[in-house]
Amino acid sequence: MADDYLVRIGKLIRDARQHRGWTQTQLAEALGTSQSAVNRIERGNQNISLEMIARIGEALDSEIVSLGYAGPMHLRVVGRRRLSGAIDVKTSKNACVALLCASLLNKGRTVLRRVARIEEVFRLLEVLNSIGVRTRWINEGVDLEIVPPAELDMESIDAEAAIRTRSIIMFLGPLLHRLDRFKLPYAGGCDLGTRTIEPHMIALRRFGLDITATDNLYHAQVERSVSPDRPIVLTERGDTVTENALLAAARHDGVTVIRNASSNYMVQDLCFFLEALGVRVDGIGTTTLTVHGVPQIDVDVDYSPSEDPVEAMSLLAAAVVTESELTIRRVPIEFMEIELAVLEEMGLDHDRSPEYPADNGRTRLVDLTVRPSKLEAPIDKIHPMPFPGLNIDNVPFFAAIAATAQGKTLIHDWVYDNRAIYLTDLNRLGGRLQLLDPHRVLVEGPTRWRAAEMMCPPALRPAVVVLLAMMAAEGTSVLRNVYVINRGYEELAERLNSVGAQIEIFRDI
Repeated sequence: MADDYLVRIGKLIRDARQHRGWTQTQLAEALGTSQSAVNRIERGNQNISLEMIARIGEALDSEIVSLGYAGPMHLRVVGRRRLSGAIDVKTSKNACVALLCASLLNKGRTVLRRVARIEEVFRLLEVLNSIGVRTRWINEGVDLEIVPPAELDMESIDAEAAIRTRSIIMFLGPLLHRLDRFKLPYAGGCDLGTRTIEPHMIALRRFGLDITATDNLYHAQVERSVSPDRPIVLTERGDTVTENALLAAARHDGVTVIRNASSNYMVQDLCFFLEALGVRVDGIGTTTLTVHGVPQIDVDVDYSPSEDPVEAMSLLAAAVVTESELTIRRVPIEFMEIELAVLEEMGLDHDRSPEYPADNGRTRLVDLTVRPSKLEAPIDKIHPMPFPGLNIDNVPFFAAIAATAQGKTLIHDWVYDNRAIYLTDLNRLGGRLQLLDPHRVLVEGPTRWRAAEMMCPPALRPAVVVLLAMMAAEGTSVLRNVYVINRGYEELAERLNSVGAQIEIFRDI
């Protein structure tokens, strides 16, 4: 029993250290001990006193370690504070998780620059570590180094971490080239209604992958004699479906044509990364991708994922609902043009800088300055479309924006079964949103936001929308259990505070 507690404490310390972005050596220096001692502590192979636990908690500024219990994180928000200054957009969450999965294609060393330090990434790292992949944060915790083993240990996979992320589904594409048989836990993630993996299977069966689902596991078997003999037509122009097909095609010895492919931002970043691995991809940015696969990939690669357009939209919405003047830097404009066109029609006052390249050399960025504006409800409904249409993940932010505008706005979120329902949580904060059916909500503005205490919705983007409304509300609000926000945003509260928000992070004692 004592050994079990040591292992659990060690894992808490390791997670807190990684979240801080420290190496074992950095923690050892802060504690006045050796790196090998920290390594033994994190593996549960060394007795540890309460005094040492307290010192570690102080060094890592982590209540999780000092209390030994990972209690839920809450936010206390003082509203009606104007934002000002400038804030940078972080690298793309969805690109980073795709590239982590894609690193399994490579036998060499992969370095990803400025990786989003979010819970979704941490969960994937736990899964990768559990199957033998070595990962470490380098350059003061900014970049991530990934080195795969010669053989993956799938029997030791961290199922608890895997079921907390839907991104695990993108292991299928790379693993079918490395293993004849393997098991994966069911994919989890946000609660957005029933989501089938059948579109993935329609694509991956063409590479010989067969899956049966039993006991909360996907049982995968690969028939090596099967390969695509004609173009693969995706039945859903989904991002992860396209990425899985790309990952499978990357090491297929031949040319694979993928039609009805997503051309969204994370798919383009994945294509750029595959090119860095030596895989030629024609048609990037279109709905037809032609992949010239290579059967073996063993290169040392260094890649910088681009910025996140959905985070950019989040920050833009924060400025709008708080009636602030705010400069949002490093906005990937190609993936925000439709949103800005709609907002211009609503009356948004903004400027944008000349374009400049992202660190990947391919994505176009601008700096965007948003000013307080008198908005009018749009004439047409707000609805998502595959890129280059309005981004599916940006639709919820229009609920908060529409609530500040004069008139009624119809939002049609046709992709997800439940997400429109979560938007009605804004009514707790003074919003006037009428749910017409599980996919359509009517928003009436303008809104006089008021403070409230409430639980965080279980879906990422609606959760952030609630937080933004709290920032606009008169008084002090509490948003409880914000893990879902931490899945997709790096230190969002701290970064909003840096431009004038007043958000306090706390936990129950």
